[in-house]
Amino acid sequence: MDMIVRERFRLAWMTKEFVPGRLDVNGFAGAAATLSGNEPMSGFERLTAELADPAADATVRWTATGQSRSGADGKPVSWLHLEAHASASLICQRCLAPVELALDVDRWFRFAPDEDTAAAEDEESEEDVLVASRDFDLHVLIEDELLMEIPVTPRHEVCPVPARLSAIDPDFDGAEAARPNPFAVLGALRSDGSDKSGKS
Repeated sequence: MDMIVRERFRLAWMTKEFVPGRLDVNGFAGAAATLSGNEPMSGFERLTAELADPAADATVRWTATGQSRSGADGKPVSWLHLEAHASASLICQRCLAPVELALDVDRWFRFAPDEDTAAAEDEESEEDVLVASRDFDLHVLIEDELLMEIPVTPRHEVCPVPARLSAIDPDFDGAEAARPNPFAVLGALRSDGSDKSGKS
């Protein structure tokens, strides 16, 4: 009887479905399960808001794999490996023309049982430490990581158009044009001085 119960449990575990929006982290890691997707970028609202003009067919490709490792105390620790890829349409800060840049994420995450433990261990660990839960939102993590891959000053390697060096504000340009040339002012002073001294 016990063997039948164990077999049913094993089959139930093997066929368990994991949902990205409400992921049972410890179950996912314990099953060494994998989830993947190729989803419209429009579904990632915070990411889309940072882009210049995302293509209608732009997508986010991602793969998440769970893994259970033994901790220092011998107890199982849940890990998650995340890979995510997207093409971001941004504005080049050199020429102000659109530039397409690849956003690539390849990172491991370790899970702690509670907020206090995660905060304490995250300061001392090379890897990111998150809080394990039964309804972890994997989409939020994917979006967070892609957002962090956006460069502060996106640029072309070689700009397709010359860089704009003039000021955008026309009043600023006018003020610059009206400012007297210091060398011309110096020349005028010397000219005035020579006249007063009677020298040619």
